[in-house]
Amino acid sequence: MKKTSDELVVKLNGDALDRSPGAESIAGMMRKVLGQLGEDPEREGLRGTPVRYAKAMRFLTSGYEQDAQKLLNGALFDVAYDEMVLVRDIELFSLCEHHLLPFFGACHVGYVPNKKVVGLSKIPRLVHMFARRLQVQERLTNQIAQALMEYVQPQGVAVIIEARHLCMAMRGVEQQHSQTVTSAMLGVFRDCQQTREEFLSLAKKKDW
Repeated sequence: MKKTSDELVVKLNGDALDRSPGAESIAGMMRKVLGQLGEDPEREGLRGTPVRYAKAMRFLTSGYEQDAQKLLNGALFDVAYDEMVLVRDIELFSLCEHHLLPFFGACHVGYVPNKKVVGLSKIPRLVHMFARRLQVQERLTNQIAQALMEYVQPQGVAVIIEARHLCMAMRGVEQQHSQTVTSAMLGVFRDCQQTREEFLSLAKKKDW
């Protein structure tokens, strides 16, 4: 007996479908999109695609389910250190909210502690938390900086993101090699030119 589309979604996804009035699963809607594109969602290669797409989208937007304060506050340590801390080349992948196409690149995060330091692994986790939401690069940069400033309360925070956007590379102006660079400078990084220049120098230095 041939399984219905809903039964296939339940089997592959392992979750109950939302059957409330007006509600439709992401997988169900993607099946309709495939049909609108002229494809047959029942052919072998596409039969499981709507569910796989739904799972991928849930993962790529899982940052909505996380909280920056909870992520950072459990990893603050009293340390007598007031020099710059830099975590460079943090890989990031996000989705442009305008076309739902990926942008990806590297994030460099620096801060000057004020009696407390944060566990180093928490900085990439914070970057990933905000990146796994529908984003624009400018807002993503500011969110990372503002969260560190608010919950770690350092003397200053600096964030640089260098990214390539597939919405520019695959469509529109079709610029495959262009990069977008954004920055956020807070506290001493904004007020002190020497501190800002030290961060910029370290962030771009490739040979040690």
